Amino acid sequence: EIYIERRGVIEKTNKKFANDEQVRVLLDKVLAPLGRRIDESSPMVNARLERGHRVNAIIPPLSPDGPVVTIRAFSRNLLTLEEMLMAGSVDFEVYEFISWVVRLRKNIVVSGGTGSGKTTMLNAASCFIPRGERVITIEDSLELKFSPEVHVVRLEARPMNSEGAGEVTIRDLVKNALRMSPDRIIVGECRGGEALDMLQAMNTGHDGSMTTIHANSCEDVVERMTALVRYAVDLPLDAIISQLGSAFDFIFQVKRGKNGERFLSEISKVDFDREERKVRVTPIYKREEFKDSGAWHVDASIPEQALDACIANKKEVEEWLHNTASSLQ
Repeated sequence: EIYIERRGVIEKTNKKFANDEQVRVLLDKVLAPLGRRIDESSPMVNARLERGHRVNAIIPPLSPDGPVVTIRAFSRNLLTLEEMLMAGSVDFEVYEFISWVVRLRKNIVVSGGTGSGKTTMLNAASCFIPRGERVITIEDSLELKFSPEVHVVRLEARPMNSEGAGEVTIRDLVKNALRMSPDRIIVGECRGGEALDMLQAMNTGHDGSMTTIHANSCEDVVERMTALVRYAVDLPLDAIISQLGSAFDFIFQVKRGKNGERFLSEISKVDFDREERKVRVTPIYKREEFKDSGAWHVDASIPEQALDACIANKKEVEEWLHNTASSLQ
């Protein structure tokens, strides 16, 4: 059976493979040019196709009902925040806010569930990185796209070969990126020990760095990141918490709506309370559903910083404050 996801909705097609063997033949044709293989001794594979699409395959005995192939197809075009604005994924005030915090070099984490649009939001936000900055991106499989004007160095992790050697992890690449004179480091997703290195990068002068993480809420990001760091190294919890609180500035939570629409559902500010020794995650914007209007709960610090840095003019800041005033608390 063949299923296709369109606009966030999974549809069953009227096409079928004749049998499992036909699927295996197709897999061999796809993987052979990539130098990869799948068989009983190596029954699971992740790979990036020539055009950037990602393929995952798993076969019996791990999938007892037969081979399963998942292909994630990506658009060749860069989806900008302007296009997300026109699609209703963000409103104008959110658009302006994101543009300001990126240009102010705030450290950002994009969180969300599977298929919620984390990478899309990360990519759209990164469009506001000014020219003249050296950006190093690190990914498991290349997905991020940038305009040609931005100085980007792309790094991609490498799995071990069939002999069990040659693996280069995201953590290895983050450590190496610190020696490459980056202005910003962007990690496609923190899912292991690289979380520790990402925190250290954010805390050692690489302001404006970004990453994504799988979490169901902004509050969950702190617990999830703490668990990932402890997975990498046995640090005291207090040391991890203080690193977290000083590394992150904002968390953007993305969500998939009831009809498959993806949108930004929350922006939270991250601070470290030195007296209580805890990370405070304060929501400053919330939007429950795609059709809803978002509500702001924010002070004027970011608009004022944007004004001071000549990123926004007085009229833009005044209009932003006026438009969000009805929900300010």
